[in-house]
Amino acid sequence: MGTENGHLRIASVNVNGIRAAYKHGMADWLAARDVDILCLQEVRAPDAIVEGFLGEDWHLLHAEAEAKGRAGVLIATRKDSLAPVATRLGIGEDYFATTGRWVEADYALTGSDGTPTTLTVVSAYVHSGEVGTPKQEDKYRFLDTMITRLPQLAAASDHALVVGDLNVGHTTLDIKNWKGNVKRAGFLPEERAYFDRFFGEEIGFKDVARELAGDVDGPYTWWSNRGQAFTNDTGWRIDYHMATPGLAALASDAVVDRAASYESRFSDHAPLVVDYKF
Repeated sequence: MGTENGHLRIASVNVNGIRAAYKHGMADWLAARDVDILCLQEVRAPDAIVEGFLGEDWHLLHAEAEAKGRAGVLIATRKDSLAPVATRLGIGEDYFATTGRWVEADYALTGSDGTPTTLTVVSAYVHSGEVGTPKQEDKYRFLDTMITRLPQLAAASDHALVVGDLNVGHTTLDIKNWKGNVKRAGFLPEERAYFDRFFGEEIGFKDVARELAGDVDGPYTWWSNRGQAFTNDTGWRIDYHMATPGLAALASDAVVDRAASYESRFSDHAPLVVDYKF
């Protein structure tokens, strides 16, 4: 892919622990995918481990969680493609400063007509939540902070993109067994209302994968390890590319890299890979 032909390939995946992901074949997937910007969630490892896996080919921006073995988000930019011109850790709310859930990188790009343009990319990991517990309260607090941050991103850059495991299925198209999950974290009406605002007139971001796929079930990005969920494609679409409208219009292709079999997966999430043409 590469930026030299005006294309930018951006991939996002919750790796469910980078050590385990590399043990189960993530390196082979990445080597074959020609990604320019790689966004990871649930890295669950210190900087030294991450650097050991990704090597010297990438500019790395990693927010490690203070709680060991939890969360952690990363933006890796292929050095032979482009480099970030500015980076920021955190969503701007002190309460979440050490939780490893939000990182931002700015890029200076050139349009097809030679016009300079700026792109801000965020790798985000929203809390999974649990009804009636402090975990759910933290999830709502984080989503509230996103309501504040998203318009700021859109105002500060020509294009803004938030990718990651956002842990909410927006509509009934996004969860195979939605009827059985309306009272569970991940598909609560209160959670889904935030996404109505993200993708509505108030904030105005676009759901890139949904816009390209149309009104179809899925394509899902996460499957429970219980039963035959993966084999039967009883999944959830909870991983997103959320883009400002001008950027969403440049998206030419969105693919969920669903593994060929349960045994060949490197995570319980599948990568969401989107090509943007500048």
